[in-house]
Amino acid sequence: MRRITSITALIIVSGLLVFGCQDYPEGPSVSLIPKADRVGNDWKVGEALDNGANVTADYSRYELDLTPGGAATLTAQYTLLGIAYDFVTNGTWAFVSDEKKISFDFANDQADGVYEILKLETNDMWLKEDGGTLELHFVQR
Repeated sequence: MRRITSITALIIVSGLLVFGCQDYPEGPSVSLIPKADRVGNDWKVGEALDNGANVTADYSRYELDLTPGGAATLTAQYTLLGIAYDFVTNGTWAFVSDEKKISFDFANDQADGVYEILKLETNDMWLKEDGGTLELHFVQR
Protein backbone atom coordinates (compact mmCIF):
# COMPACT_ATOMS: atom_id res chain seq x y z
CA MET A 1 0.00 0.00 0.00
CA ARG A 2 2.86 2.34 0.81
CA ARG A 3 4.37 1.74 -2.63
CA ILE A 4 1.08 2.64 -4.34
CA THR A 5 0.93 5.91 -2.39
CA SER A 6 4.50 6.75 -3.42
CA ILE A 7 3.80 5.96 -7.07
CA THR A 8 0.61 8.05 -7.00
CA ALA A 9 2.47 11.01 -5.51
CA LEU A 10 5.19 10.68 -8.15
CA ILE A 11 2.60 10.63 -10.95
CA ILE A 12 0.89 13.74 -9.58
CA VAL A 13 4.17 15.66 -9.24
CA SER A 14 5.27 14.56 -12.72
CA GLY A 15 1.94 15.67 -14.14
CA LEU A 16 2.31 19.10 -12.57
CA LEU A 17 5.77 19.49 -14.05
CA VAL A 18 4.76 18.27 -17.52
CA PHE A 19 1.47 20.16 -17.86
CA GLY A 20 2.54 23.10 -15.72
CA CYS A 21 0.64 25.22 -13.27
CA GLN A 22 2.08 28.49 -14.46
CA ASP A 23 -0.38 31.22 -13.62
CA TYR A 24 1.88 34.13 -14.52
CA PRO A 25 3.91 34.83 -17.69
CA GLU A 26 7.24 35.11 -15.87
CA GLY A 27 6.64 32.37 -13.33
CA PRO A 28 6.94 30.43 -11.25
CA SER A 29 5.97 27.25 -13.09
CA VAL A 30 4.93 25.53 -9.87
CA SER A 31 4.79 26.74 -6.29
CA LEU A 32 3.63 25.02 -3.14
CA ILE A 33 3.42 28.38 -1.33
CA PRO A 34 -0.06 29.94 -1.52
CA LYS A 35 -0.31 33.08 -3.65
CA ALA A 36 -1.43 35.29 -0.74
CA ASP A 37 1.61 34.19 1.26
CA ARG A 38 3.88 35.10 -1.66
CA VAL A 39 2.27 38.55 -1.94
CA GLY A 40 2.63 39.11 1.82
CA ASN A 41 6.05 40.68 2.06
CA ASP A 42 7.95 43.94 2.51
CA TRP A 43 8.76 45.05 -1.03
CA LYS A 44 10.85 47.73 -2.69
CA VAL A 45 11.09 48.59 -6.37
CA GLY A 46 14.12 46.88 -7.87
CA GLU A 47 13.37 47.96 -11.43
CA ALA A 48 10.72 50.13 -13.08
CA LEU A 49 10.01 50.24 -16.79
CA ASP A 50 7.67 52.60 -18.61
CA ASN A 51 6.95 51.50 -22.14
CA GLY A 52 10.25 49.61 -22.02
CA ALA A 53 12.31 52.60 -20.85
CA ASN A 54 14.10 52.23 -17.53
CA VAL A 55 12.59 54.68 -15.01
CA THR A 56 13.86 52.96 -11.86
CA ALA A 57 15.31 56.20 -10.46
CA ASP A 58 11.77 57.62 -10.27
CA TYR A 59 10.66 54.73 -8.03
CA SER A 60 13.82 53.97 -6.05
CA ARG A 61 12.29 55.19 -2.76
CA TYR A 62 8.93 53.41 -3.05
CA GLU A 63 8.14 50.62 -0.58
CA LEU A 64 5.09 48.42 -0.43
CA ASP A 65 4.35 46.43 2.73
CA LEU A 66 1.71 43.75 2.17
CA THR A 67 0.29 41.12 4.52
CA PRO A 68 -1.13 37.77 3.41
CA GLY A 69 -4.43 38.89 4.98
CA GLY A 70 -4.85 41.82 2.58
CA ALA A 71 -3.45 44.86 4.42
CA ALA A 72 -1.24 47.25 2.45
CA THR A 73 0.98 50.24 3.21
CA LEU A 74 2.62 52.33 0.49
CA THR A 75 5.54 54.56 1.47
CA ALA A 76 7.17 56.87 -1.05
CA GLN A 77 9.74 59.60 -0.86
CA TYR A 78 10.04 61.80 -3.91
CA THR A 79 11.11 65.26 -5.01
CA LEU A 80 8.88 67.60 -6.98
CA LEU A 81 10.12 71.02 -8.08
CA GLY A 82 13.03 70.77 -5.68
CA ILE A 83 10.85 70.00 -2.66
CA ALA A 84 11.15 66.60 -0.93
CA TYR A 85 7.92 64.85 0.02
CA ASP A 86 7.18 61.85 2.23
CA PHE A 87 4.05 59.96 1.30
CA VAL A 88 2.44 57.17 3.34
CA THR A 89 -0.99 55.66 2.79
CA ASN A 90 -2.65 52.54 4.18
CA GLY A 91 -5.22 50.35 2.53
CA THR A 92 -5.93 46.88 1.26
CA TRP A 93 -5.01 44.60 -1.61
CA ALA A 94 -7.04 41.81 -3.22
CA PHE A 95 -6.72 39.39 -6.10
CA VAL A 96 -9.06 40.04 -9.04
CA SER A 97 -9.65 38.39 -12.44
CA ASP A 98 -9.11 34.81 -11.26
CA GLU A 99 -5.99 35.86 -9.32
CA LYS A 100 -4.30 37.07 -12.52
CA LYS A 101 -4.41 40.67 -11.26
CA ILE A 102 -4.04 42.49 -7.96
CA SER A 103 -6.06 45.52 -6.90
CA PHE A 104 -4.91 48.16 -4.41
CA ASP A 105 -7.37 50.36 -2.53
CA PHE A 106 -5.60 52.98 -0.41
CA ALA A 107 -6.90 55.76 1.83
CA ASN A 108 -5.25 58.13 -0.66
CA ASP A 109 -7.19 57.29 -3.82
CA GLN A 110 -4.39 58.60 -6.05
CA ALA A 111 -2.39 55.49 -5.12
CA ASP A 112 -5.21 53.07 -6.04
CA GLY A 113 -4.74 50.80 -9.01
CA VAL A 114 -5.11 47.42 -10.65
CA TYR A 115 -2.04 45.58 -11.91
CA GLU A 116 -1.54 42.45 -13.97
CA ILE A 117 0.70 39.99 -12.14
CA LEU A 118 3.61 39.01 -14.37
CA LYS A 119 5.63 37.12 -11.76
CA LEU A 120 4.88 36.11 -8.19
CA GLU A 121 7.58 34.43 -6.17
CA THR A 122 8.51 34.78 -2.51
CA ASN A 123 11.32 37.24 -3.34
CA ASP A 124 10.07 38.76 -6.60
CA MET A 125 6.75 40.29 -7.63
CA TRP A 126 6.41 41.86 -11.08
CA LEU A 127 3.35 43.99 -11.75
CA LYS A 128 2.19 45.79 -14.90
CA GLU A 129 -0.29 48.64 -14.69
CA ASP A 130 -3.62 47.37 -16.04
CA GLY A 131 -4.19 49.15 -19.34
CA GLY A 132 -0.99 51.15 -18.91
CA THR A 133 2.69 51.01 -19.75
CA LEU A 134 4.28 51.02 -16.28
CA GLU A 135 5.91 47.79 -15.10
CA LEU A 136 7.23 47.51 -11.54
CA HIS A 137 9.58 44.73 -10.50
CA PHE A 138 9.46 44.47 -6.72
CA VAL A 139 12.11 42.67 -4.70
CA GLN A 140 12.06 41.70 -1.06
CA ARG A 141 13.33 44.43 1.26
